Amino acid sequence: MSNIVAIVGRPNVGKSTLYNRLTESRKAIVDDFSGVTRDRHYGVAEWTHHSFTVIDTGGYVANSADVFEAAIREQVVIAIEEATVILFMVDVTTGITDLDDEIATLLRRSKKPVHVVVNKVDNNAQQSDATVFYSLGLGEIYNISSMTGSGTGELLDEVVKSFDEEVVEENSLPKFAIVGRPNVGKSSIINALIGKERNIVTPIAGTTRDSIHIHYNQYGHDFMLVDTAGLRKKTKVKENIEFYSVMRTIKALEEADVVILMIDAIEGIESQDINIFHLAEKNKKGIVIVVNKWDLIEKNNKTIKVFEEQIRDKIAPFTDVPIVFTSVTEKQRVLKVIETAQQVYENRKRKIPTSKLNDLMLPIIENYPPPSIKGKYVKIKYATQIAGTSPMFAFFCNLPQYVKEPYYRFIENKMRENFDLSGAPVQIWFRQK
Repeated sequence: MSNIVAIVGRPNVGKSTLYNRLTESRKAIVDDFSGVTRDRHYGVAEWTHHSFTVIDTGGYVANSADVFEAAIREQVVIAIEEATVILFMVDVTTGITDLDDEIATLLRRSKKPVHVVVNKVDNNAQQSDATVFYSLGLGEIYNISSMTGSGTGELLDEVVKSFDEEVVEENSLPKFAIVGRPNVGKSSIINALIGKERNIVTPIAGTTRDSIHIHYNQYGHDFMLVDTAGLRKKTKVKENIEFYSVMRTIKALEEADVVILMIDAIEGIESQDINIFHLAEKNKKGIVIVVNKWDLIEKNNKTIKVFEEQIRDKIAPFTDVPIVFTSVTEKQRVLKVIETAQQVYENRKRKIPTSKLNDLMLPIIENYPPPSIKGKYVKIKYATQIAGTSPMFAFFCNLPQYVKEPYYRFIENKMRENFDLSGAPVQIWFRQK
């Protein structure tokens, strides 16, 4: 399972600045993913060959000071429960506040690794002032300047030491995660799949109290279903409900082979659906889109085509994704969802022989070579598949630096036309021959 680093602390201590530095300034970053609300951000970063999710928990807007502080407490509690490592940010210019003390009390009771990050330390005098934060009782402190990046390298060196070891699952069955916004039918489709024959289901305790792995073995299918239903928690602060839901979705997504993204036919595909889709794409997961509640839509002979076009327009440029229209309550095409997910799983691990790859692609490349730049012509001589969790291909040529993005898309489209890669993100590199 992927490691999650949560940045917690009171407002205006520099959490978002540190988040931006970790997820935007380093070349190894995968991508940035905006959460369900406008001030929640989730990104993927890498440090010394460790890839991890970074979550910025800051930035509340509230009228009541009591509600404001309660919201902060709620997010710290959620971060303690869900994160692998917690970065507790404080501000050297203000010293220890009552809210810092309250957060520190919660963190001391947790068993999670906590790193006290003292921000805005820009000179020797401030380094001396920062020693007051040892009184929080959370161990070593790390002086940084999130604005300039000073000290962040040393901090990350310690953070990765606290990561969980990558666990090799004894169960090698495919993992399908059903994700989506609340009330789109995730629970219903799981119930429809499980039915009343409980002997086909083996609940396995997950890493958190909400995550359940269900062993599904029926109708010729054998896989692990990652259940992300029941994400909502009863709480007075709606912001934290959504925050908790997205943390759970991220964890389920990162351990899955195929992501089954459910959307509501009545509401259509919305921004949060697109965010989840792109996070799955950037993590190189297989993707199936399921449009539920299709029975509630007034239809004609063009309805499905129009709906598919709208979805593909919003998820572009990765549009080679299967879309299944279902009505879970009416038991319509529920098994087709599983069949499609199984096919995407096979596509994601597909291995194409080098000879077949070259026999098909080299004539296409010869007829449609990359456009010349500054009188230079790119000559592609050879292609091969690279080992990986998703299809990855290397094309060897004389001038890889002159191959531009449109040609990458052209090659990918031609490969999808000739090989069944539907639902599987494809990575293409041009390398020096």
